[in-house]
Amino acid sequence: MTAIRTQALTRTFRAQRGKGEPVPALRGVDLSIEPGEVRGLLGPNGAGKTTLCKILSTVLLPTSGTATVLGHDVVTGTAAVKRTVGVVFGGDRGLYGKLSARQNLRFWASLYGLHGRDLRQRVEHLLDRMGLAERAASQVNTFSRGMKQRLHLARGLVADPRVLILDEPTAGMDPVAAHEFRDVLGELRQDGRTILLTTHDMREAEAVCDQVTLIDGGAVLASERPATLGALISRFERVDVEGAPEALLAELGGLPGVAAVHRDERGHARIETEGTAATRQVLQRLVAEGVTTIATSRPSLEEVYLRLIGERGMAVR
Repeated sequence: MTAIRTQALTRTFRAQRGKGEPVPALRGVDLSIEPGEVRGLLGPNGAGKTTLCKILSTVLLPTSGTATVLGHDVVTGTAAVKRTVGVVFGGDRGLYGKLSARQNLRFWASLYGLHGRDLRQRVEHLLDRMGLAERAASQVNTFSRGMKQRLHLARGLVADPRVLILDEPTAGMDPVAAHEFRDVLGELRQDGRTILLTTHDMREAEAVCDQVTLIDGGAVLASERPATLGALISRFERVDVEGAPEALLAELGGLPGVAAVHRDERGHARIETEGTAATRQVLQRLVAEGVTTIATSRPSLEEVYLRLIGERGMAVR
């Protein structure tokens, strides 16, 4: 049985009070995730990641299409889906700031039917596993954002779900805490859980995911193994220069592997390349012509998405 499946899934939001054009958040999403798989959902802000997570966790209804979790339809089998899915959304929503971490988890555990010794053991185990045992009695409104995210993850694990949906769970965590979180994901994977992880951090996706799905504008662009996707993204580079002559920039624009040259009125130019070899050739020509104000970098993930969208002939929304 497929753990998570969507077919032609759409979600359209209506403008307030019926005015304006409907806004499509998901556009015919097809997704198939196997049991025990860690799937990354990678996309810029506004790509549709959170909308998809909310549909799979029965928070939102789809406009059309179907979505199932462990064979249960998210529309007709809502109760069954809720029993099998643990959800971790970012931010403060779902946590009670005036309660302690322990009180928060006890409350949620009671809602899932735990009580007595089982409830106490589960809560203390999760507090320890998330590194919150020393602050278990502290009010949540005194926590850092990273600590709140760890408490969110503990909450998502209260009912020991077979499927975990994590919406940018490391947002706000320091590097050490984020690394520890990835270790926890590895443990959960060994338990045979299916995990859907949304992120805009390629390094995080590479570290923990079996497969990564690229999404933008509510549509799936591609699903690849992290190594394949990482190689695709890493080929894009850029060179920023100051004071390069127009003739030289025109020449550089014609070199193999140079995708584009952008100029502004202040004498700044950005040269977009595809691969290290093209970047090296551009740098050699710039230095040979006496240009010394040079900086190299990789584009942001959003910029790479726009490039990929253009390559696929899709409209940028």
